[in-house]
Amino acid sequence: MPGPKHLSQFACAYRCQVDLYPSLVTIADSASAAIGVTDLAPFPDEAVRIRSRVASGLHGGLSFTYAHPETASSPRESFPWAASIVVVALPYLREGDGPSDRRSVARFADGDRYEGLRSLLATLALKISDDGYRAEVVFDDNRIIDRAVAIRAGVVWSGKSTMVLTPGAGPWILLGSVVTDAELVKTGQMRRTCGTCDACIPACPTDAIIAPGILDARRCISAVLQRRGVIDPGLRTAIGGRIYGCDECLTACPPGKQALASLERAGDGLRPEVVLSLSDGELEVLVEHWYIPSRRMRFVRRNALVALGNTGSEPSLALLERYLCDPDALLRCHAAWAVGRIAGSRAAEMCRAAYDTERDEEVRGELRAAIAASRRGGVYADDAQEERRPDSEENAR
Repeated sequence: MPGPKHLSQFACAYRCQVDLYPSLVTIADSASAAIGVTDLAPFPDEAVRIRSRVASGLHGGLSFTYAHPETASSPRESFPWAASIVVVALPYLREGDGPSDRRSVARFADGDRYEGLRSLLATLALKISDDGYRAEVVFDDNRIIDRAVAIRAGVVWSGKSTMVLTPGAGPWILLGSVVTDAELVKTGQMRRTCGTCDACIPACPTDAIIAPGILDARRCISAVLQRRGVIDPGLRTAIGGRIYGCDECLTACPPGKQALASLERAGDGLRPEVVLSLSDGELEVLVEHWYIPSRRMRFVRRNALVALGNTGSEPSLALLERYLCDPDALLRCHAAWAVGRIAGSRAAEMCRAAYDTERDEEVRGELRAAIAASRRGGVYADDAQEERRPDSEENAR
């Protein structure tokens, strides 16, 4: 039979649950957010999964929770003082997000969609603090695997695209948590699954979803556009007009498609010509809410060059010609590819002229491939890597 101490602890936890949690639910409801509670028990299966993805290369060089799987999968290691994690899933769609095949920026990054999440989490944390408990807001934080925590709290279920879904909003949600020393009763896990639906898998433009629940981040457009370095030539055409992010697996998802259906379409968003015409300072302000490696605008310009190659036409060549002479070899590489995609006699002439003065061998390889592509109407051959080799000098003639 429990002693007085244990009865006292139980009574405290019960009183906390009765007094506090309904207030938190009311706050979440006012923001149309789903809410749940879990504890700080470890996620050993997640640690195994992360290590496996890293060992196989499927993480695509991303860091985030992949950098420290033991820490990310053991919340108590980072929050030894805490007893509960309050988890919310906030829908982020807004008017103007309606169906569109030509968006250049994924909906989650079109404006600061996290503003609502920050506000909601701050309000929840304030309520917890006002009731005498410690509270710490956590989102987009490497110390917690947000999707695993949300699944265990019963806020979402796991989709085959590796995205998580919640009733009503589908995959169009942002996750966040408040870690607290308040002893709240855990909410049960959701029993929903995607069943036999696998619409997201064939919808991926680069076949990055290699099996249900397994993503090859080396091929995922969202991940590719956030990484450093040269974009794999084999993926560039599939990127289309995208500059940041990709929504294809979300728009193919039946709950996701249904959530979009009632919304108007505002337009296709940011144009690559605009990105390539702005100064670094202007661009920094425009994309301040994006994740960009080291906040270097060269990576945004790189993405815009690929997008312009896929969506531009002969009038775009004047802008691309400036980038063929850019001091940054990374930008010259992608400008060369873009010129080759637009093709035509002027494009070939531009690439030949640039080739005669170019000294960077990687850029020279891109120029050789671009000259060959311009002769094929902008189509890069399956063996374009061969055309980039130094011994393929005839392609530059």
